Amino acid sequence: MFVRRENFRQYIKFYPVVSTIIALNLIVYILTLIPIIGDKIFYSGMSVNRLIAEGEWWRVITATFIHAGFFHILFNMFALFLFGPELERISGKIRFFTIYLISGLFGNVATFIFQHLDYASVGASGSIYGIFGAYAALVYYTRNTMPQLKQIIMPIIIIGLIMTFLQPNTNFYAHVGGLITGFMLGLAYFSPKNILRWRMK
Repeated sequence: MFVRRENFRQYIKFYPVVSTIIALNLIVYILTLIPIIGDKIFYSGMSVNRLIAEGEWWRVITATFIHAGFFHILFNMFALFLFGPELERISGKIRFFTIYLISGLFGNVATFIFQHLDYASVGASGSIYGIFGAYAALVYYTRNTMPQLKQIIMPIIIIGLIMTFLQPNTNFYAHVGGLITGFMLGLAYFSPKNILRWRMK
């Protein structure tokens, strides 16, 4: 299910939304490495609660495309590369994009609500956890017909949440907010009829 056997061209052809999101994140990351202009892009787009409160609302969206370092973007994009394609195939391009974007947005909104005004964060983690949440909704709908799916998905989610608590400087509210949002969107998107169509492919 999560083993990728496509070559580069096939991956882009079969999963255009995932490919585009990965490309955008990599482009933005490379731009942030450029002297002077990179700092401007980084600090203009990061999620800063105080600035959001002052009306710079776009930061809850732009922050999902900005990363703090090489390993930060590597982890998030590898997770998207691995887990995104199957969800894009199951849900469709538009629904997958809304799961990704809205989960990241609400993850940052949760951060704004529950963290102090001086809190700042960047990264696509809320969106990645939104993908996990959507899979959890799929597990819920298929719990009696595809128990093996639960055995694959739930350990990933549990390990991810454990790592959220163990790793320093991790935005807990973005992770949990994205996970819940993805789950709710998954419940709305994955009707039994859609799941049957996916299983027949």
